[in-house]
Amino acid sequence: MSEIRIEEVTEVTSDLMEALNRLIPQLSSSWTGISDEELVNVVHDEATCLLVARDVNDRIIGTLTLATFSIPTGTRSWIEDVVVDEDARGLGAAKALVTAALNQSAALGAKTVDLTSRPTREAANALYVAMGFTERVTNVYRFALDAD
Repeated sequence: MSEIRIEEVTEVTSDLMEALNRLIPQLSSSWTGISDEELVNVVHDEATCLLVARDVNDRIIGTLTLATFSIPTGTRSWIEDVVVDEDARGLGAAKALVTAALNQSAALGAKTVDLTSRPTREAANALYVAMGFTERVTNVYRFALDAD
């Protein structure tokens, strides 16, 4: 197993932009890219933490976004956009990213950490269950505000 290093993104770099442009399409076929300004907003948003996984060659091989927010029922965290490069799967990057997100959520006082994953992402779903996530019986609804 190779060594995976997890770090929180604190600045937007060309390395990060290249990685996102390589990784996010592996997760979402509808992704149209992100501008430098939009990514700066994500990186500097107090409610959001962008984590990356780097391999032994310092290459970004995975990413995860963690949102933590307070609501009347307590502080909650939500994991989004977990993706590991197809060529680097099986090295433990996803587990390391999720573990880092869980640790950060606990440090921020979150009561729960939620995520969603398409049923077709079998390996990801198996990982989440193995890490202790439980499936909730709920409906997830989406209202698209950008009706393009």
